[in-house]
Amino acid sequence: MTLKLLAVGDIHLGRRPSRLPETLTGRARELGPTGAWRRVVDLAVGEGVDAVVLAGDVVEREDDFYEGYRELREGVARLRQAGIQVLGVAGNHDVRVLPRLVEQLADFRLLGRGGEWQTFEIAAGGESVALWGWSFPREQVRESPLAGAAFERRPGLNLGILHCDRDQLGSAYAPVSSAELRAAGLDGWLLGHIHAPDALSTEEPSGYLGSVTGLDPGEPGAHGPWLMSVDRGRLRNVEQQVLAPLRWEPLELDLSDLAAPEDVRGLLLEHVRHLDADLADAAWAPEAVGLRVTLTGHCGFGSQAADLFGETERGHIASGERGTHYFVERLRVATRPGTDLEALAQQSDPPGLLARRLLLLDRPESDPERRALLEEARRSLESRWRDQRWRDLEDGGLDGEAAADWLRQAGSRLLERMLDQSEASA
Repeated sequence: MTLKLLAVGDIHLGRRPSRLPETLTGRARELGPTGAWRRVVDLAVGEGVDAVVLAGDVVEREDDFYEGYRELREGVARLRQAGIQVLGVAGNHDVRVLPRLVEQLADFRLLGRGGEWQTFEIAAGGESVALWGWSFPREQVRESPLAGAAFERRPGLNLGILHCDRDQLGSAYAPVSSAELRAAGLDGWLLGHIHAPDALSTEEPSGYLGSVTGLDPGEPGAHGPWLMSVDRGRLRNVEQQVLAPLRWEPLELDLSDLAAPEDVRGLLLEHVRHLDADLADAAWAPEAVGLRVTLTGHCGFGSQAADLFGETERGHIASGERGTHYFVERLRVATRPGTDLEALAQQSDPPGLLARRLLLLDRPESDPERRALLEEARRSLESRWRDQRWRDLEDGGLDGEAAADWLRQAGSRLLERMLDQSEASA
């Protein structure tokens, strides 16, 4: 017989997914961490695992005590009824609230209270696993939790559970180095904090589990817990169980071969059908998929194609084979004019001047003229970028390449309009 573990990364109960269209706002709880946690419980019971291991940030914040308690209580009760143990550590988000919740949940074992390493052994089917856990003692921890730690190995497999910031010297969130993790002498590390999962395997069972569901468009792709099987003292299987109820996907549409702006609708649906065919084969199909669409290629109607997608149409593009709701979270125009920019740049009129500026953006980053243009643009855009209304809608900061991206989009749209007006007046 084998021993099975289900390792779960950041859940963030109480948080709602951002950037949902109006058509889905009423389903925010089911599409977010609450729905993901319920799927985790269903999976654990269905697979007959021996333990569910939580790697911190189970709850979003102190204000989510009651929602966290309600959802955890129901889930833990189902797990314990199925004979499944539940244990975990506290992260920086739930450093105060999780220990208080655990006091109300007798069947939830919190490891490493107060920043002290603690071990717990699980035995089943003739196998044993020693789990070593450390919990955040306060919201910010600037020293490595592994500094001075000594692990006296127990029989069987030995795994560490840690919420930390790996290879980020000076971090306020329990910084540890990869070298420290390797030197600790354990067989693997189940890490929380970073929401993008690592590629865990039986050969490399150490890394970030990732968030259980993508909480915003900046967390695209596959999310879900990791199912691990132990047999004869070794990991025999490590596999991510992709079960997030909400999935985010970037999608690039090349308009170069399209004859008219209206054709973009058919191109988008074609890509959605291919994506849906892949997702429909999974054991846990997402209930909704948010697409971050970028229009690319050489054409003279990129902005016209984008204008075909109003707010209502973006909110529901299609329904998949298993009822998945597809919507466009954002549509970005990055097409290049179908006109030969090199030839157009020889003209002395406004379209020629704009073409020269667009060509300048394609030069190497070290080009002094390009750097001067981007610095001027960055200064001009800085005040608008800092406006909180717009910062809530954008990712990242306004560096030189972000300014270049804005200039390409705005310049290409303007050039399209200029050329359209020239043709209309000819």
